[in-house]
Amino acid sequence: QAPLVESGGGLVQPGGSLRLSCRVSGRNYAMGWFRQAPGKERELFAAISGSGENTYYVDSVKGRFTTSRDNAKNMAYLQMNSLKSEDTAVYYCAAGLTLTGPSWYGRYEHEYEYWGQGTQVTVSS
Repeated sequence: QAPLVESGGGLVQPGGSLRLSCRVSGRNYAMGWFRQAPGKERELFAAISGSGENTYYVDSVKGRFTTSRDNAKNMAYLQMNSLKSEDTAVYYCAAGLTLTGPSWYGRYEHEYEYWGQGTQVTVSS
């Protein structure tokens, strides 16, 4: 069984909403959400601690995206509202096995050991 399995994504009009889900097998790892737009590098834009008490967002998604988790169901979620064309990308969830305490999230790919398969989000009219 793959450690992380993503679902959701698809095509949505500008201003619309989507929710991504990430099933997490194993412990309550800190989760990062990354995305890779065409011709660009994959980058972190949101993260949530293992307990769900702490979250992080980059400025470009702050106020529009919300990450949450339900550890009883082994699930993490990304709610995306007010989507823009520049949000078009392949979206990934990732788990960081050693991201705990004061360093509960990592900005870089190498800090995450498990990755979801990626899901395409396209924002277009």
